[in-house]
Amino acid sequence: MTTRDVSHYTDIAKFKTEADGSFKRPQSKFRNFIKKGGEFPPEKGRYHLYVSYACPWATRTLIVRQLKGLEDFIDVSYVSPRMGNDGWPFGDTDEFPGATTDPLYGSKHVKDLYLKANPDYEGRFTVPVLWDKKAHTVVNNESSEIIRMLNTEFNDQLPADKAALDLYPEKYRAEIDDINDWVYDTVNNGVYKSGFASTQKAYEAAVNPLFESLDRLEKILQGKDYLVGDTLTEADVRLFVTIIRFDPVYVGHFKCNIRTIRDGYPAIHSWLRKLYWNIPAFKDTCNFDHIKVHYYWSHPMINPYRVVPVGPIPNILPL
Repeated sequence: MTTRDVSHYTDIAKFKTEADGSFKRPQSKFRNFIKKGGEFPPEKGRYHLYVSYACPWATRTLIVRQLKGLEDFIDVSYVSPRMGNDGWPFGDTDEFPGATTDPLYGSKHVKDLYLKANPDYEGRFTVPVLWDKKAHTVVNNESSEIIRMLNTEFNDQLPADKAALDLYPEKYRAEIDDINDWVYDTVNNGVYKSGFASTQKAYEAAVNPLFESLDRLEKILQGKDYLVGDTLTEADVRLFVTIIRFDPVYVGHFKCNIRTIRDGYPAIHSWLRKLYWNIPAFKDTCNFDHIKVHYYWSHPMINPYRVVPVGPIPNILPL
């Protein structure tokens, strides 16, 4: 769909770590908001989400979309988990169970959407992508902001029970923001900093704070079902997408193997399983085949033979 060579942004094998071997995640570039009276108003059917079941950042948006009952408001396309030289492919480019096509433009890869929105775009071609079908452009590609929009901006069009669900309640915002801040740096992104480190020093500088934060989370979740207060918040959503991938992928592939969740963190493990088994939005949006194949197939610099491990069995334990 495009002739410009953007492989330095699409081919993960070409990504460079910092001089000290550490991994630094670039900032998302599209940061507009759905807002009543704004350039992107909250209209039913106007927006489309492009996601990967494999990607923790994208799965945040799927969970919140379902929790808020927005399935009829915002439709979704799912890419193949096998992210190759051209980045994320759609299902007609790389057939994989659960992967779909781009129904809007017939794009072959996610990069085609970014370059449609801005032919001069410079940056990574990531998911999620919140797309405006009317303006034919990317609204936002930052998951933390997309879930805030989904939480509030369609409320006056939703049934009372869905509108009442607030994942970022006023009285808990300071506590949620604080947890989000250190969880993002040391856990959500910490697993990537561990896995993509190219020196021993950079790896240990990431993996040790990761497990210090898991120890901290274990204490917070003692005797609790949720991270903040006694209610489900975005802090739970943001942590869940990392923890559900931890034992199946991050322990082995990213060398985050000081402890597993199932054997080393009983409170986190209980919290994880209660969300997964008791709240459909968490289980319904979790596809372990996509998750495992993506990581083990898409990072040849870590796993050159692309062999996908059989275990753990099961991927998540029952309650």
